[in-house]
Amino acid sequence: MARTYFLTGALGCIGAWVIKTLVERGDRAVAFDASDDDRRVRDLVEPDALAGYSLIRGDLTDRAAVTQALRASAAQSVIHLAALQVPFCKADPAKGAAVNVLGTVHVFESVKAVGLRQVVYASSAAVYGPGAEVPDETALCEPTTHYGVYKRANEGTAGIYAQDDGIASVGLRPLTVYGVGRDQGLTSGPTTAMKAAVLGDPYRIGFSGATDFLFAGDAAAAFVLAADIPAEGARVFNLHGDTAEVLDVIDMIDSLTDDARSGRITAEGPEIPIPPMLDGAAVRLALPGLPATPLAEGIGATMQRFRELKSKGRLDTRDLPSESPTP
Repeated sequence: MARTYFLTGALGCIGAWVIKTLVERGDRAVAFDASDDDRRVRDLVEPDALAGYSLIRGDLTDRAAVTQALRASAAQSVIHLAALQVPFCKADPAKGAAVNVLGTVHVFESVKAVGLRQVVYASSAAVYGPGAEVPDETALCEPTTHYGVYKRANEGTAGIYAQDDGIASVGLRPLTVYGVGRDQGLTSGPTTAMKAAVLGDPYRIGFSGATDFLFAGDAAAAFVLAADIPAEGARVFNLHGDTAEVLDVIDMIDSLTDDARSGRITAEGPEIPIPPMLDGAAVRLALPGLPATPLAEGIGATMQRFRELKSKGRLDTRDLPSESPTP
């Protein structure tokens, strides 16, 4: 029997992949988002396959609107992905806190109001500071950004709702998610570089060093699986993919690019102040069957989809600079 999932922030990258995962297996995805720009969803799913997808526009900072939308959806599961990312939280910390922290409280309050008992939500590896080498879930959290502080606060919020109201939760901590639809945020540069390479344009990734790369389809699968398995208490898990140097990722991109256009992707900037490798053992015990797409395979699939979209005249280039930097 088809199941209905209520998704906040569903028109972002991971949300679009969650919608793809759900509708392709015959379930129903009800998106709650402040925007009606569902281009990321349509970049992944052809229109004739979207019968199970619907959108409710609303503001996460309006608790009544969230509760009303959740009740109207008649959903059995809630996946909370909505958040302003690192650059936006830095530019406007108050708005970032309103969306990321208060919005999360509103999701839990709405779940309580409609009588549901579980929430799956997006935390982030940004809760860690640069000191931990390969942090597991017991490692000290010393975030260095507003965004990381807000995500850590949400983990505490989830714990209180488990303690006081019996609402179970699973928070998932990805780091550098890549794939079609990843066009915003501190770590979106590698995906934008893949798109630039398909177009034959130069592009400079704005950070250096190593990071933990996670294919967006694998991230989505983790959120869906966490929503499908009954939880107890308030659990938080790292999502580990493949740790690699940005320069090695550029080499992989170049290897999938026409020789005449290769060598136009570069990287320059500081290292990300988050440990470049996450310990992902705990989530694989808790959620058996998680996919693990190898980095080279994920890059190849991403670039192939960009080529398909380009051939159809549908490749969105808004994340590319109007004047690409010369490498």
